[in-house]
Amino acid sequence: MSFNLAAFSYIMALIIDSFLIIFIIFHIIAFEELQSGQKNPIDQCNSLNPLVLPEYALHILINFLFLISEQWFALCLNVPLIAYHVWRYSNRPIMTGPGLYDPTSILNAHDLAMYQREGWVKIAFYLLSFFYYLYGMISSLIQ
Repeated sequence: MSFNLAAFSYIMALIIDSFLIIFIIFHIIAFEELQSGQKNPIDQCNSLNPLVLPEYALHILINFLFLISEQWFALCLNVPLIAYHVWRYSNRPIMTGPGLYDPTSILNAHDLAMYQREGWVKIAFYLLSFFYYLYGMISSLIQ
């Protein structure tokens, strides 16, 4: 067994992906609370918006590690989500601070359904990525 940069990248990706899964679970729970009317939209947006940029930064960090360790397949798997994040953040509502969620429009049924669907798709992607990173870590440690 040898510890190399690829193994380090996959270990870091596993740890960071765990945090991303926690972030997305928090998003899904927050949207469910909004849909059921348990929470105020302003409070929910104030708690969700600070998590957007750290989520994007952590995902870019994973891919930067894959880039420097030349893990091209793992990098190619993540490029579509990075492109979506860039598109999503560039087309966000006009707001005074960073974030994606505007309290005035978050209760719109179409937007809320889109945010929930986005959360479920992201959690599925991050869970599948977690198991791929686990496989990549084990295979790079064996080589």
